[in-house]
Amino acid sequence: MRVAVAGFLHETNTFAPVPADLAAFQRGGGYIPLSHGAEILRRGQNVNLGISGALRVVRLRDWDVVPLTWAGAIPSAPVTDAAFDHVLGRIISDLRAAGAVDGVFLDLHGAMVTDSHDDGEKAVLDAVRSVVGPDVPIVAALDLHGNISEGFARGVQALVGFRTYPHVDMAETGARAAELLHQIMVTGMRPACGFRRMDYLVPIPFQSTDMAPARDLYARLPDIEQGGVKAVSLFMGFPAADIPDCGPVAVTYADTQDGADRAADQIARAYDLAEAGFEGRAYQPIDAIAEATRLSGAAAGPVVIADTQDNPGAGGVSATTGMLRALIAADVRGAAIGLIVDPVSAARAHSLGQGAVGDFEIGGHPGVPGDLPVSTRAQVVALSDGRFAATGPYYGGTEMDLGPSACLRVGGVDVVVTSAIAQMADREMFRFVGIVPERMRVLVVKSSTHFRADFAPIAAHILIAKAPGPMPLDPADLPFIRLRPGLRLSPNGPVFTPIPARKTQESPA
Repeated sequence: MRVAVAGFLHETNTFAPVPADLAAFQRGGGYIPLSHGAEILRRGQNVNLGISGALRVVRLRDWDVVPLTWAGAIPSAPVTDAAFDHVLGRIISDLRAAGAVDGVFLDLHGAMVTDSHDDGEKAVLDAVRSVVGPDVPIVAALDLHGNISEGFARGVQALVGFRTYPHVDMAETGARAAELLHQIMVTGMRPACGFRRMDYLVPIPFQSTDMAPARDLYARLPDIEQGGVKAVSLFMGFPAADIPDCGPVAVTYADTQDGADRAADQIARAYDLAEAGFEGRAYQPIDAIAEATRLSGAAAGPVVIADTQDNPGAGGVSATTGMLRALIAADVRGAAIGLIVDPVSAARAHSLGQGAVGDFEIGGHPGVPGDLPVSTRAQVVALSDGRFAATGPYYGGTEMDLGPSACLRVGGVDVVVTSAIAQMADREMFRFVGIVPERMRVLVVKSSTHFRADFAPIAAHILIAKAPGPMPLDPADLPFIRLRPGLRLSPNGPVFTPIPARKTQESPA
């Protein structure tokens, strides 16, 4: 079988301050960087990404693979038109040049919004369809945070979503999707699609499949995916997207329409019944530090605090200072926080040299009201060029390049400052500047959930903190104006009601 493979991934927070330009895709930020042709085959091996799993199936099934273009960027504000047009244009020109193919595998996210498209994935699909025609099967691997439109779900032969959050099964999902594409190509089957929307959003820290009720919802999916049911996915949705398709959906594919509908109904009913279980607890910064200090006294491992509202995996900037200020104010000893993206402080640390003490203005972001840099004297404990391999289950061997970086010590607090952004989801992101996370009392991580994959095994306790940041924990705190009417903004929370359009006063006759 001759199969084209391509990828274009972005999770869009429409409220975030910084858009995804072409440079963001060229950097990757935890993904492999923008890659073309044979570069995909080389860079996409043995990492935890959908493309890696697909390439395993390429070898297993002996496909004649045609690698097109693959691009991924860290979550942020919408993708600029210039970046979207460049990447999609390259995918389509590569596809036209490839000639006839038997199938197309797409590694996508599911929650891409661009300057001109609410549904970036549907725009990608439409462009691919315009080249290969209506009969060539297309299957896509997707993030479980996809905000999936019905048109997108019915326009492919199958969508296959992750089943873990932290996403430790990205490569596995790519393999499942590619294997299903192979079966569709070989048999000529065209599965029927079931599609159901659900009625409430869930804050992302409480979507973790390491905990109930998400753990139980996703554990049910393999049992539903039996017999004539070919693929079932529960997309929890990415809640920081002010678009009509924001929110959870069940998407299923089966030999018959009845089978697909029954499978989708099963998932939707289970999700509805789980609503109360998704309500969780979060702490204000000072309270989080006080609780962590109390718990650490008798703990065998570090207490880990998620600085969820500045999670760069959800559109945060990884630079806000609320948690750093709380650590310093409480004079916590044996604590570390990362990553604080601050190229100026990193450059100053390198200029001063290891062991030096100097004045720093650490972090802070003008896009977050009142979030000022921390003015302090700090010791330069360690320096790094920012290059290392992230070995934990989430990044899965990805080569990181965070640029000039340093460990700055303020009292008893070690601060990891970097020049480039990535979500703190791997213990190596402390170790590369000399911090041994297992030996710390308190660890503050700029992450919501992905950190659990590598930090939960060493954590005595995990807390969620609500320091000021670009990504509110509770979706009900976001200023939505475009959601579908009736969607509850949090579990058992308020219902979104569109603001009526203001009537213009008619001029007197």
